Order: sequence, then structure tokens, then C-alpha cells
Amino acid sequence: MTTIAITANTSWYLYNFRKNTICSLLEKKYVVITIAPKDKYSVELERLGARYIHIDIDQGGKNPYRDIKTLLSFCSIISKNKIDAVLNFTPKNNVYCTLAAAINKTKVINNVAGLGFLFVNESLSSKVARLLYKFSQRFADKVFFQNEDDRNLFVINEIVNHEITERLPGSGVDLSRFVVTPAPDDGTVRFLLSARMLYDKGVGHYVDAARMIKKEYGESVEFRLLGFLDVDNPSAVSKSDMQAWVDEGIVSYLGTSDKVEDEIAQVDCMVLPSFYREGVPKSLLEAGAMGKPIITTDNVGCRETVDHDMNGFLCHPQDTLSLYEAMKKVIEIGHEKRLSMGQLSREKMQTTFDEQFIINSYVDAVWQVLNQK
Repeated sequence: MTTIAITANTSWYLYNFRKNTICSLLEKKYVVITIAPKDKYSVELERLGARYIHIDIDQGGKNPYRDIKTLLSFCSIISKNKIDAVLNFTPKNNVYCTLAAAINKTKVINNVAGLGFLFVNESLSSKVARLLYKFSQRFADKVFFQNEDDRNLFVINEIVNHEITERLPGSGVDLSRFVVTPAPDDGTVRFLLSARMLYDKGVGHYVDAARMIKKEYGESVEFRLLGFLDVDNPSAVSKSDMQAWVDEGIVSYLGTSDKVEDEIAQVDCMVLPSFYREGVPKSLLEAGAMGKPIITTDNVGCRETVDHDMNGFLCHPQDTLSLYEAMKKVIEIGHEKRLSMGQLSREKMQTTFDEQFIINSYVDAVWQVLNQK
């Protein structure tokens, strides 16, 4: 039987973002092996019917010895399990699993879901990462991008040939799971930022703008944060910073959730003031599918989710005042207008970001690379 591997830097990512892709490959009668560092979601991957194999990946680390160990582990796993094709997600997997697959003459499909500061930062580690990308992607059979900016950047910098690239509208959203759920009309306007708690995601600007709004509107507005805190990233929000904001009464920190739809359902507007180089943020797609207006930055990956003044508002990156003004608009337009903007969000998700289209593209790509002569 044909064996397909699907890899990422956490089992959490594979289960929460690629579960339906895994199920679709299983329905096509492929043997599916999931490869990622072990966490509490690894067993959930096995419950789907996939096999699971642990691998050590130093997500944010720059230690070359650990990365060489990851490369060798990928080589061993691919060889021992006679894998026919790999689907890679997340940066280090795109690099090291691609090289391992090339050594084993295994087909490779990569997904570039945002570049962070990889192509705007001139640090030594960023330069090395760009070189690794450039060297490794010559061995890929197919490379998907989540926005046209990233695709063009890779082509212009001769990292990939245009012929093997394709643009997908983000990772898509499950329209059957994320359904329109109006916020309560109880006199309180609630905002939510759902992401890894990174300053690069605009968390600091969100808090500063919230502080300004709170001074004007008092208890009639609420600001919530949802996502992993104190992560392994130089831009991470610390536990002490978060606690200080909560103690000040500006935000509520909700932690993490396996049912983010329950948290989105309660709010009037989703906010992501990211100046990070995003793919297409999943949280904005999920909120849009649930009929919420969106505030985000006029930034790579983010702007794709908003038609300004229609289903939400675009603000300037790293501009607290611009974000504050967008939030104030959402408050002032009233409940009924927020619902009508949210309906336009839902329609946009249906026409552009349906997850089933993305899944079909991956399944088709697997068939194509396996049947290349």
C-alpha cells in the first residue's frame, strides 16, 4: 500500500489544523504516518487511524547539532517505513524533511504558511535559514503558499521554480464546525485576540489600544486573549506581563482551548494586529466563518481576510492609534451593523476559504507527485 507521511513541529498542530486532511487521505486508502514531537495530541492522531512517530524538533532553536539530529531522524524514519510521499508543514520540517526525503528518493509536498521575520530580518540566523530554504526547496516536488506575497518572494529569490508552486487560501476553515453564532446583545462589546501570545502578533498594541478604549467606555467593553503563553520565541509575552495586564483590569486571559468556537461565539469582533509575516491566520478564518467582524493589519497574510469597511477594518501595522480607531468604529456602529458585517465575513469564508477546497488540493497533489514520470 502507498504510505504518506504528514509532518509538523507539534502534534497539536497536526491534530488541530490538519485533522481533516489526514482523514481524507485515510479515506483514499493511503497508509498515513504522522511525524511530530510527542505531546498530548499524539494519541489523538492515532485515534484518527493514522500511525504516529515521535521526532525531536527544536522549534525556535539555533543549535546546528540538534538540527542535524532532526535531519538524521527524518532520514531514518522515511527509510524504515518506506514512505512514498511526505506532506510537510512548519519551517524546519520544510527544510530537513525535504532533504531527508531527497536522500531517500521520496516525493515531497511543502506548505509555506507565513515567513515570520525570515525575509526581513538580517540576523545571522535568518540568513542561514534563508540559505537552508534555498538549498532544500530545489528537491521539493510541490510547494503550496498561503498568500501571493510569499509565493512571489520565493520565486524572485530563486528558491523555487514557479512551475511547482501553487497558492492556497490559507489552511482554510471547517464551515461545518465554525457556524454563524451571533454575540449576545447585552450592552457589552467584546473583543478577542486568538493567537500565540507574541508581541509580533500585536498583543502589546492590542493591550495599549484596549487601555485607551477602557478609559472611554469603562465596563461596557471587554478585551480577551486566547492562546499559548510564554512560548519558546524571542517575541513571547511573559507570564508576568500577562498577569500585570489582568491585574490592571485591561484584559482577560483565557488560556488555551480545544474548542475555540465556544470562545469566538461569545464575542462581537476578532482582532489580530499582527506585524509578523503571516500565512493566512487561522483565527481570523474561524471568526469569519462564525459571522464575526474582523480587525486586522494591512499586512501580508492578514489583509486577505478583510474587505475594508465591509466585513471588518484594516489598521496600520504597529500603530496603536490606528487599531484604537478601528475598535472604536466597531463599538459605535452598534449590534445590528456588527451582525451584518459578520454575515459578510461568513460569505467571504464560504466563497474563498472553504477548507474542503484546500484538502482536495493536497489530496490531488499527492496523487500527482506519486504519478510523475
